[in-house]
Order: sequence, then C-alpha cells, then structure tokens
Amino acid sequence: MLISNRSYDSATPQSAHDRTYRMLRSRIMYGELQPGEALTLRGIGKEFGVSMTPAREALRRLVAEGALTLSPSGRVATPELSNERIEELAAIRALLEVELASRALPRAHMALIDRLEAIHASISPIIKKHDAVGYIRTNLEFHRTLYLRAQAPAMLAMAETVWLQLGPTMRALYGRLRRTEPPQYHRHIIAALKAGDEPGLRLAVRSDVTQGLRLLVA
Repeated sequence: MLISNRSYDSATPQSAHDRTYRMLRSRIMYGELQPGEALTLRGIGKEFGVSMTPAREALRRLVAEGALTLSPSGRVATPELSNERIEELAAIRALLEVELASRALPRAHMALIDRLEAIHASISPIIKKHDAVGYIRTNLEFHRTLYLRAQAPAMLAMAETVWLQLGPTMRALYGRLRRTEPPQYHRHIIAALKAGDEPGLRLAVRSDVTQGLRLLVA
C-alpha cells in the first residue's frame, strides 16, 4: 500500500479532507486505478486513515471534476470512457496543451530545456521496469514542467482536469502500447524549444498528446 496507515483524524476535518482528496486525485491521475474500479467510503477511510466525512467530501469533489462517476444506485467508480469521450478529451488536450506550449516558448530558457531533457531521460529505466504508473507520472511531469512556463494557471488547471479524467484510461493505453522506448515526440518538443520553432513545437505537442489515444478508438 502506498499510503501510510497513520490516522489523520487528529488533524482538522478540512485538512483531512484535503489530504484525502489530493492523495486519491493523484492515484486516479497517474493510473493507479483501473477503468471501472469501484470505490467505497469504508475502503477509502481504511486506506487513508480518515473518517467517513473526509472520505465522502473527497469523493464528492472528484465526482464533480469528472474523475469519478456516480451511478443512480450510488456506486462510485473510475470512468470507463467511450470512444467518443476519448476522442473529445484528446481534442481538448490538443487545444489546451498546444496553446500552453506556445505561450511557454518565449520563456523557454536553457535551464527549462535541461530539466525537460533530464525528465525525458528518466523515462527509459521506468519503461524497462514495466512501471505503468511511473511512466504516466513522469510523462505528465514533462508536460507540466513545460506548461508552467506559460504562466497561464487557469488554462493549466483545465489541462490537469482532463489528465485526471483520462488517468485510468491512460493506464489501459500503456498496456496496449507495450512501450519499449520513451515517447518520440518529447525529443521533437525539446528540439523545437531549442530552435525557437513555434510551428514545430505546436505540431510536436499536438502529436504527442493525441497519437496514443487514437489507438484506443481504432
């Protein structure tokens, strides 16, 4: 279990709720949960060491963000996305992330490029270990590191909400791709940043965020 069993009920209800929300949100975003996996208040309370109230509030927020679904019977689960929904979210990623990258380009100093190269290099050993969660986490770190330079927090928050909704599906995609090397378009992104090539950067980001998802709807 990745989460400590230490009880957080000694903290305030709000901090216990926020902690549970953040931890569960990360698990969903990074594909630690499978599509259609059910969650219960009792299970969350036991795993995160909180009472029912923080668990309920965390689930409520995640349902509102689209990270979880709530059935008429009250069952809470990670989403099982239809092909149409995957295509929609891929299109949103392409729009948002291309714009974020474009806005980041004028602020892409060498320290940022060095950081992106280091993140990209760290993906290879993760792939060799067949670590799907580590791969998704590091891949999103690459994109988030670039997009933070855009200085567009509202737009980045929207992109992260899409990542959150896609998390379990990205885990399924990883299993289908059987990756043996880092994403090829990361190198194109880095090259475009070095060259100050905005059209090339926009094309590389669009290709990177949509190519894999297309395989799920093929």
